[in-house]
Amino acid sequence: MKFTDSPVVELSVRGVDLSLQQDNGSMHVGTSVWPCSLVLAKFVDRWAPPAPDTTPHGPYSHLLDFRARRAVELGAGCGAAGMAFHLLGLTDIVLTDIAPVMPALKHNLKRNKRALGKALKTSILYWNNREQIRALNPPFDLVIAADVVYIEESVGQLVGAMEALVADDGAVLLGYQVRSPEADKLFWELCDSVFVIEKVPHEDLHPDYAYEETNVYILRKKK
Repeated sequence: MKFTDSPVVELSVRGVDLSLQQDNGSMHVGTSVWPCSLVLAKFVDRWAPPAPDTTPHGPYSHLLDFRARRAVELGAGCGAAGMAFHLLGLTDIVLTDIAPVMPALKHNLKRNKRALGKALKTSILYWNNREQIRALNPPFDLVIAADVVYIEESVGQLVGAMEALVADDGAVLLGYQVRSPEADKLFWELCDSVFVIEKVPHEDLHPDYAYEETNVYILRKKK
């Protein structure tokens, strides 16, 4: 599945409707709403506890129990995944992307402020910028990323940022689709040296958002 050409993408999360404005004609891929962000958001929507005080249940209950968790999203783009995670109880989250994408991200956060109930935190982050990584004050319990592997040259920077940002007992939640065979091969080679890789079975994805070519992975640091 490719992104829709519609200028506005709607996403419903626990009865709250998000409205995401995208610009597919931009020079930057981050100004489009890519399917992986929706797949990841709806996977969490399916399995996250319905309320903070609800007894967790299901195969991902501990992972998606967001109480007292800190999170950062890499390559937030238009903000679909990060906003969904916030609505699902992950209230301590910062959405990051490169400077040229920030106007689109901030526009969509403002556009959905009433639904979100607050202004979410944002930060400019280039994955190879160690000062920007340190300024985020890692480690984080969760690192979130969706559709961020598409250029071979940036793969090493991405895996390095993930490793630097996630706590030793934390996890990376990744929405993934192959965009470049070369980038895909290098990404998993580098990940395998750092992380234990768990692929979420397709039957565990949200049934309305279980696209054949799109997957969700859970990465945890090797001990």
